[in-house]
Amino acid sequence: MKADKKILIAFLLNLFFSIIEFIGGIITNSVAIISDSIHDIGDAISIGISYFLELKSNKKPDEKYTYGYVRYSLLGSIITNLILLIGSVFVVYNAIIRIFTPVLINYDGMVVFAIIGFVINFLAAYFTRDGKSLNQKAVNLHMLEDVLGWLVVLIGAIVMRFTNIVILDSILSILVALFILINALKSLKKILDIFLEKTPNNINLDEIKKELTKINGVLDVHHIHIRSIDGFYNYATMHIVVDGDYKKIKHEVKHILENYNINHVTIEFEEKNEKCDNTKCDIKKEKHAHHNH
Repeated sequence: MKADKKILIAFLLNLFFSIIEFIGGIITNSVAIISDSIHDIGDAISIGISYFLELKSNKKPDEKYTYGYVRYSLLGSIITNLILLIGSVFVVYNAIIRIFTPVLINYDGMVVFAIIGFVINFLAAYFTRDGKSLNQKAVNLHMLEDVLGWLVVLIGAIVMRFTNIVILDSILSILVALFILINALKSLKKILDIFLEKTPNNINLDEIKKELTKINGVLDVHHIHIRSIDGFYNYATMHIVVDGDYKKIKHEVKHILENYNINHVTIEFEEKNEKCDNTKCDIKKEKHAHHNH
């Protein structure tokens, strides 16, 4: 199933459940369930935005976006992760208040809604589980938050039903919120790395240079830059000094780079005695320059 279809299923399940939850909150007279339903409607809206951005990210390159629209998917991821962060802080704040001012809880109503909530959100998490893009991963984390949240509500409601330890509800909520908070921050760090054009973590420039200089006819590789557009596909530009068949070398270079998920490569070939003007950007030459001082 395509990524955008998975996000759409997650959106529809989330929206459907938040409406049921709102009605259920009114029936059981539970402010906690009503406030959670409002939180879930917010979730559904953010997942809906992610769905449209994921759809847009599949558009082919054009004159306005020559690299394509893939970063719209990242935008969806930023929105979802920010909502997760704000939501987690909100949950922690309310849980701490609850510790000091316990409220009367309708345990039976909690158990029923926790079971329904767990099942629906588990389905949504299952559908979005193996997403490649950071947007899909953010939506999956969103679903996972709701699965864990409802599991905590369920366990808490059952335990409190028999022990009356009301504080348990707040403690479990804080633990789930902190788990989500840490993962959302990690995800935002990855997105920031992509926007700052950082070399992807799974790429070793020295290793790539070594492999490319082993090609017959390649004398040197420099002025090499590798970045990711969306955290999945990598783009590279480089200068290669050659003494041999350009076409054959170009084919071999592209074949090697495919192993590093580099599908878009721009190569500038140079002759053996040709002077390269772009020394400022060349990492290796800069290192040597410092070394010579």
